Amino acid sequence: MAALDFFRGDRKRPSPQKLREWLLGYAFAAPFIIGFFVFVAYPFGYLFWLSFQEWDLIGDAQFIGLGNFRRMFSDSPAGLRNIKSLGNSAFYTLIAVPLQLVISFTLALALTQKIKFRDVYRAGFYLPLIVPLVAWAVVWQRILHPQFGILNDTIRRVITFFTGQESTFAYEWLFQVELAKPAFIFMSLWMIGRQMVIFIAGLGNIPDSLMEAAKVDGAGPIRRLFSVTLPLMTPFIFLNMIFALVNSFQTFIPAQVMTEGGPSDSTLFIVLNIWREGFQFFNMGYASALAIELFFIVIGLTGAQFYISRRWVYYEE
Repeated sequence: MAALDFFRGDRKRPSPQKLREWLLGYAFAAPFIIGFFVFVAYPFGYLFWLSFQEWDLIGDAQFIGLGNFRRMFSDSPAGLRNIKSLGNSAFYTLIAVPLQLVISFTLALALTQKIKFRDVYRAGFYLPLIVPLVAWAVVWQRILHPQFGILNDTIRRVITFFTGQESTFAYEWLFQVELAKPAFIFMSLWMIGRQMVIFIAGLGNIPDSLMEAAKVDGAGPIRRLFSVTLPLMTPFIFLNMIFALVNSFQTFIPAQVMTEGGPSDSTLFIVLNIWREGFQFFNMGYASALAIELFFIVIGLTGAQFYISRRWVYYEE
């Protein structure tokens, strides 16, 4: 504040010692400040400028005004791809995010109980987050293989065990339009370790006195869950929901590695469509407009969640 007052002319010239403190503070903050302007502010400003241009990555950019934004929802192939990608991402988000929250919260409840090898289980569920996404996608590509995949082989063995007849079950999970997105939703459950850890931290902060008081009042486990645990966990549920929402709209690597957006664009998500428009079809101006579209979608949904959260998120203060 002293520095701001000095530049407003409200104070006299600071002492040399004060100037050294300011310079030292700015020196320590310089890496972040420089990194922000170089890697965040400038690229975003350039992206905004490029969204009004038509550029094929080779020649000079040409200003076309709002042409790229009008193209998004037109009946052109590029516009239809954009609408398709929006629908795919919305479908994926609406189903994957609630499933991730419910399963990760259930796991957190189970792994806060006094059970043997609890730390081993926690580490096991968190371990997939360490695996690079490309390797993760390749592994799941093999798991979901129609003929040699572990998933189909397991289902065939179960059917054979209960029916006594050899099964030829072979769903083409990644090659059928109606199964591709459900397969991606199922795969997303593999990465719920981060949400589980956050929930475990929240459950550990619930005072034992509240649970004891609920027991004295005659509340059973289910009543304690809905009357004590869930209300106190709403900030952590909200935090995980925001993270899951943002991540779901940024799905790219699995779709690119496993299906390249197919079959019939059923896994063409927003970020994959942006990459294809920019680096496959060389429509970098249009790709920039799509990126801005994604930015405002994520910001809008996040802002709406913050507004709605005031009605259901409980903060102790």
